[in-house]
Amino acid sequence: MNSSNFSTPSLRRRMACWVYEGMLLFGVVFISGYLFGTLSQTRNAMDNRHGLQAFLFLIFGIYFVWFWSKGQTLAMKTWHIRVVDTAGNAISQQRALGRYALAWIWILPPLALVWPLGLSGGETGLIFFGWVVIWAFLSRFNTEQQFWHDTWAGTRLVKSKPLSR
Repeated sequence: MNSSNFSTPSLRRRMACWVYEGMLLFGVVFISGYLFGTLSQTRNAMDNRHGLQAFLFLIFGIYFVWFWSKGQTLAMKTWHIRVVDTAGNAISQQRALGRYALAWIWILPPLALVWPLGLSGGETGLIFFGWVVIWAFLSRFNTEQQFWHDTWAGTRLVKSKPLSR
């Protein structure tokens, strides 16, 4: 496939998909948290929280790598977005894993800022929201209007009808 046959979805559409993906992940977190708590016999949510965070990191990785290597997550199907490589082909699991690691740039910079400061929930939320707006806006400076982590991972988000599988 020629990558010029695909156009980049609007920033508004990509961010709507991003928000919808976050809502769907609540279900993944709920089920994963229940599974982790049951298997580890954790009685209090604050007990073993670092283990739970590591487990969720792994579960999110499996979720995204699996669906991205198939072309779309459920949110991406809903918003008619597909992830492809720079040539317009489906991405490998290795490339999807690289994209997953690089996508943490949405979370890690504000986390590194707020962690040592001990800010309130509202202040933390404001910093996270501000960073998301900045990071999304920076895609305007990309020649193909892609998010920078996609460019670095060798992937693209393109307009697409849901894949039938």
